[in-house]
Amino acid sequence: MTRGKPNRLIHEKSPYLLQHAYNPVDWYPWGEEAFSRATAEDKPVFLSIGYSTCHWCHVMARESFEDPQVAALMNSSFVNIKLDREERPEIDHIYMAVALELMGTGGWPLTIVMTPEQKPFFAATYIPRGSGFGLVGMLDLIPMIDTAWKERREELLTAADKVTVLLRMPSADKGGGSAQEVVARTLGDLRSNFDPEYGGFGGPPKFPTPHTLIFLLRAFQSTGDQDLLSMAEKTLLAMHAGGIYDHAGFGFHRYAMDASWLVPHFEKMLYDQALIAMAYIEAFRVTGQARYRAIAREIFTYMIRDLRGNEGAFSSAEDAESGGKEGGFYLWTRDEIGKVLSGNELVAFTGYYGICRDGNIPRHTGAKSSGDNILYNAKTEERVAADLGILPGDLGNILASAIEKVRAARGDRPRPARDEKILTDWNGLALAALAMGARTFGSGEYMEAGKRAATFILSTMVTKEGRLLHRYRSGEAAVDGNADDYTHLTWGLLELYHSTLDISFLERAVAITDIFVDHFWDGERGGFFFTPDDGEPLIARLKPVHDGATPSANSVALSNLLTITRLTGRTRYLDIARDLVSWYLREHAGSAAASTWMMASLNRALNPSVEVVVVGDPEAADTRALLQVVNSHDRPEMVILLKPATGDPILDHLAPFTRGFTAKSGKASAYVCRNHACELPVTDPESLKGILDSSPAQQVQG
Repeated sequence: MTRGKPNRLIHEKSPYLLQHAYNPVDWYPWGEEAFSRATAEDKPVFLSIGYSTCHWCHVMARESFEDPQVAALMNSSFVNIKLDREERPEIDHIYMAVALELMGTGGWPLTIVMTPEQKPFFAATYIPRGSGFGLVGMLDLIPMIDTAWKERREELLTAADKVTVLLRMPSADKGGGSAQEVVARTLGDLRSNFDPEYGGFGGPPKFPTPHTLIFLLRAFQSTGDQDLLSMAEKTLLAMHAGGIYDHAGFGFHRYAMDASWLVPHFEKMLYDQALIAMAYIEAFRVTGQARYRAIAREIFTYMIRDLRGNEGAFSSAEDAESGGKEGGFYLWTRDEIGKVLSGNELVAFTGYYGICRDGNIPRHTGAKSSGDNILYNAKTEERVAADLGILPGDLGNILASAIEKVRAARGDRPRPARDEKILTDWNGLALAALAMGARTFGSGEYMEAGKRAATFILSTMVTKEGRLLHRYRSGEAAVDGNADDYTHLTWGLLELYHSTLDISFLERAVAITDIFVDHFWDGERGGFFFTPDDGEPLIARLKPVHDGATPSANSVALSNLLTITRLTGRTRYLDIARDLVSWYLREHAGSAAASTWMMASLNRALNPSVEVVVVGDPEAADTRALLQVVNSHDRPEMVILLKPATGDPILDHLAPFTRGFTAKSGKASAYVCRNHACELPVTDPESLKGILDSSPAQQVQG
């Protein structure tokens, strides 16, 4: 399509909005100007929500928003608003809840038609240009809505009022039961929903849900139930073997269309990489199996190589499309592979990764083969080695050489577009993952990557009052921080403190949590709102508790509050955590399987806590020896503080209980407190190891 005159989106920073800046649709960004015009012209508002790496958003744009006939109808009947769900998640949350209420389902692109007062009366996802195959197209739908607005206005307004009232009502999802009962019930639900053949939960499409896998791994550690470990491992191994994993360039695609994890939806999101890396790190910690470490390292390679920006923080995502084709960057024909590889490398590669002449993507009966292949582990190394008549140990080098050549050849293709915007919440998850990886694998590279990203966020995405901003792009930090920004960044900073023992990270985590509690906590009913008390007025102020692609803010908040309580000894945070749990059990525990990170946090609260304070010169060998023991026993219920032998006024302020802890006889000393009772200090690493080995959780793990 030839570019015409730009619309108002040309002045925006969002890559998604800029993708639509030359549409013939008279788009507005979300804001007062659009709603004032809708009021003045007595028109409904057409709100289209998506994100830059969304495949079906691109399809709808090409079919409808770039079509002059559709655009003319939209411009005549509506005031049209484009919204980037990643830039304005607080608005997306509201209207996705509307879609779920009106349709029982949701997704992106999300289409909402509403009154100038922001009250919705129509919801849909993807809408084609023309009608057919059971779908009403834009060319027919727009005149229908226009007629209804002009001739049956009262019906629409009544419907809009009902939906708005429902949004504002407290959740009807009642709970009941103790925390122990809710956690046990959720584990039972996961067992019932588990796919024993391919791993994962439920049928296609299949999402990785790494927070669920982490919950299973942690529940195994606290119970010793081997079934929980088996469910997590089955899923992690099947995910990595499938096409949802990018075997040539690393990192995970968004989700799989099928039950076996073969056919992915090809976009790659930062939050997926961070959370999935954490799941493999936890699997390595629990099992000690090197393959989980290798997979986590590959994910970090992808993140640092392909998602990190010049500022040190991480971009949001890579597109599903390349060269106008979904998955075009990742798919291979047999002939294309044959131009890159030959001999044993060709035989080994095509056998191991399932490459065939007709393509390996399932197709409908009678459909013509595309010849496209997705790389996945089709055969075991033993079987491929037998096919070649070589020893399995010799196959690794052949496959490694072949994949390097395929990766290099793929580098000549047009890369998928990268969404360059930096989001505070998603970077918080990246910080947490990198810090965990640095601590678990002893990686200075991951440590520096996490610290560099944190430095950018804390210097650029924070106002002078200490409030967080949500989005940065092209030199501009903007959009008030939401609950995910505060909780996810705090999570990352707490993990960074755990890994670096740099007190400044703990200090910032506590300060950000204090602001979060002051502006997001619901003092009447309990729970944290998604938007602050002084944020933009919207038609509803929600308190999301169910996990989506990322854990909910309330779930992460509970984990953070428990960590800060144990690090500082301050009862304020424990009191809020208790109130948060009470609210959750009272109002939301009935759908606990949709909140597995809350379950992980509750499980942590139910298990004995372990606090370790090491006192000594941070650079001295005896201090480092004690810290090494502590890190080798790292587990979710444990926190660690480092107190310099000469004292630290910041630590004294943050954690007053440490003031009486001193180095004994001039040697680095470790104080271990479990379940609110402290052992006598020890100076010998073996003695510290013995104390930590005696933990009930550690015994289960062993």
